[in-house]
Amino acid sequence: MIESCPFCTDATEVPLGELPSNELAYVRQDKFPVSEGHLLIIPKRHASDWFALTNDEKDAIMSLVDAAKHWLERHYKPAGYNIGMNCGDAAGQTIAHMHCHLIPRYAGDREDPRGGVRWVIPEKADYWSAI
Repeated sequence: MIESCPFCTDATEVPLGELPSNELAYVRQDKFPVSEGHLLIIPKRHASDWFALTNDEKDAIMSLVDAAKHWLERHYKPAGYNIGMNCGDAAGQTIAHMHCHLIPRYAGDREDPRGGVRWVIPEKADYWSAI
């Protein structure tokens, strides 16, 4: 545990029970959601990013991605999902404790959702216009 890490210190504030968790990771709602139902899947051990996790932790995270998707289907009924991890400052990671975003998407939430996560660099997102 790192005292300056919000995921280490906030982990005790996360109500367990309704959202999925396992021995190595847990799911919580994003405090600054991109969409209604935006969830984070976070390892219990402090690790900087996906590449710093053990294989068991990676398996635990991916298992919870599936469980969180089923939770979202019951509670929000999204039409699609974006799944993402920012690894390192250059990738936009702002909290140095690995976390996976599971962002529910809804029909009509963006006029043209094509390109998905490619919009992190907008001038590279619309690749289909060049085809």
